[in-house]
Amino acid sequence: MTHQDLADLLVIDTHVDIPWPEGPDFLSDGPRCVDLPKVRRGGVGAVCFAAYVPQGRRDAAGHGAAKGRALAMLDAIAAMGNAPGAVLATTADAIAAAHRDDCFAVVPVVENGAALGGDLATLDDFAARGVRYMTMTHNGHNDLADAAIPRAEFGDAAVLHGGLSELGRAAVARMNELGILVDVSHAAKSTMMQAARLSRTPVIATHSCARALCDHPRNLDDEQLDMLAATGGLIQITMVSAFLKRGAKPPEIGVEAIADHVDYVVRRIGVEHVGIGTDFDGGGGVAGYMNAAETPALTAELVRRGYDRAALEKIWGGNFLRLLRQAEQVRQQGAAGPVSVAGAAPAAAR
Repeated sequence: MTHQDLADLLVIDTHVDIPWPEGPDFLSDGPRCVDLPKVRRGGVGAVCFAAYVPQGRRDAAGHGAAKGRALAMLDAIAAMGNAPGAVLATTADAIAAAHRDDCFAVVPVVENGAALGGDLATLDDFAARGVRYMTMTHNGHNDLADAAIPRAEFGDAAVLHGGLSELGRAAVARMNELGILVDVSHAAKSTMMQAARLSRTPVIATHSCARALCDHPRNLDDEQLDMLAATGGLIQITMVSAFLKRGAKPPEIGVEAIADHVDYVVRRIGVEHVGIGTDFDGGGGVAGYMNAAETPALTAELVRRGYDRAALEKIWGGNFLRLLRQAEQVRQQGAAGPVSVAGAAPAAAR
């Protein structure tokens, strides 16, 4: 299989950061890992750009700052979708249509549930802006859930809620109603497992790796991978070097390390449950794949390992589109009934 055979492959990167507060310079071929010239050279068809909110103090001032930053960043991401050759794509069909039209799809997402400012109504603001997933936590516990990595400076103990808080459970239910996927990257294992059971739409880890290959608290262990498989969920392998190989720096490992994690997940739970979320411009990158223009290097390594066209279509975007469509279907069906904040019903068996 040659590069030409894969020229029309829809490549979706499910997690990329934008610079802030200066905002993204999307049209220039500059220092960013991901901009319009680089995605064009690398054959990337769509990217989920994150309105990332670092974890701050859990008080009124911190809540207000987090929400304000998230909404401003989403406005900046929407402006990227108005650039020549790009489009703001907020449905699975819109992403597919953009690819057919040779147009780059900008997909808005939110990283860290602290962005809600402690108010579930903010989820409706996010949905109105086309947000397709929200990462429940970042580094540090928030009002919704426990994180994989606590932050002592914000008063975090090892456990704050024991997983999801009551507000977190309500947030999962409302996200389901709005068609916003639940992202469990950065979440504590207890948070991830509870969210997977609770959510009516399969959950996604948009930028994580396999803990069996790299024992890091940000990675998912075998029990978590098995939960993803049982509930139809998805892990998108990321390129933060320390998540790929313990203590590794970007120049010390290459695309082989990424493919090793893809291989592990495929063997453990199947090719239907894995994809790629680079975390470019947020710390992602390995030797030979430091920006979006170098995306073919990873595809070539996967081809070398025997992945055929059908498998590559799933890994590079098909699996993510499937989850988006499931979320859209749940949204269209409407709420199944009132959900108790204190103990919502578990997800139906899939």
